[in-house]
Amino acid sequence: MDKKRGNVWIAAAGLVVNEADEWLVVKKKYGGLKGKWSLPAGFVQPGETLDEAAIREIKEETGIDAEIVGFLGMRTGVIRNEISDNMAIFLLRAVSDAITVQTEELFTAAFLSKQTLEKDAHTSRLLRYLLQSDPFHYLPFNDGMNPGEPFGYTKYRLYFNNGKN
Repeated sequence: MDKKRGNVWIAAAGLVVNEADEWLVVKKKYGGLKGKWSLPAGFVQPGETLDEAAIREIKEETGIDAEIVGFLGMRTGVIRNEISDNMAIFLLRAVSDAITVQTEELFTAAFLSKQTLEKDAHTSRLLRYLLQSDPFHYLPFNDGMNPGEPFGYTKYRLYFNNGKN
């Protein structure tokens, strides 16, 4: 068990696409994805929504500013029969293009074409799955919805299939 996070891990990742239809990918220095192209991702911090965590992690790891397009899906699993490991995956649009690599966690970061990622032996399994799933069907968000005062939400977003995507 990771004492800092307990037995339930909640993370967020972002598939950031630029105007050239390239994907923002990173190579981590640690863990099961060490040296593999993967999505910028990290753990949700207290006081932030899943989508805010994805935007923050993208900015921290790569220096790229991005905006949410929608919710792509969820990865969930159990590690060693004790840790619930969950990650929400969002689709984002890049609003900047100058990459600044966070060298503590990453070897590198880049915008790469889908063709380059398909051919690269260092592309992670999740990225390969996403490449096969493109074009994406995603859940758009509704920022104006709030269930009301009794709940005490200070932030609230609903990702829901409203039939427009």
